[in-house]
Amino acid sequence: MYTPPAFRLEDLAELHRTMQAVPLATFVTATDQGLLATPLPLFLVPDEGRLGTLYGHLARANPQATLAASTEAMVLFTGPDAYVTPAWYATKPETGRVVPTWNYLAVHAYGVPEIFEDQGRLLDVVTRLTDLHEGRRAEPWSVADAPAAFIQGQLRGIVGLRLPIARIEGKLKMSQNRSAADRAGVKAGLAASPRSEDRDAAALIPGD
Repeated sequence: MYTPPAFRLEDLAELHRTMQAVPLATFVTATDQGLLATPLPLFLVPDEGRLGTLYGHLARANPQATLAASTEAMVLFTGPDAYVTPAWYATKPETGRVVPTWNYLAVHAYGVPEIFEDQGRLLDVVTRLTDLHEGRRAEPWSVADAPAAFIQGQLRGIVGLRLPIARIEGKLKMSQNRSAADRAGVKAGLAASPRSEDRDAAALIPGD
């Protein structure tokens, strides 16, 4: 990912927070069939390994479930993004030397994935993922709410994914390269947008 210094995220805790805030990542691998990608819910264990470890599961029939163990994979975590119109820049009436751009937050994690089939480990991954997302509900559903035999049958249709993170890149492009007046204009414009992603992006634009 091309990341000029002004937009580079390097603090590991901040990178981890960004990843944990994205409920659905994209798991990308290069295979004999070409590039393959799967939208995938994952959870991060921050203190497992030097940069953390990601866990999830794939359908057994997914070609990515049979990738070679030596193949490096990439996982994409995409945060808030927003189109930025030059009309919001204070610089526009002054010089006219402005163009549109896009603000966004992204983290890319890389590592060699490990595929596993152990039923105990699979059940743990499925349970942790379920608890993570059901925990936001007033009356959360639990894996234990379903019949054990049914769950065992479901587990036979998937494989586990473990990805120790070997390197990680983060980019927060939120108008940091613009003047304070331009940033204020973008922040106000996005904050007034009916699009929730725009409002989320507005909150990430730095002020003075």
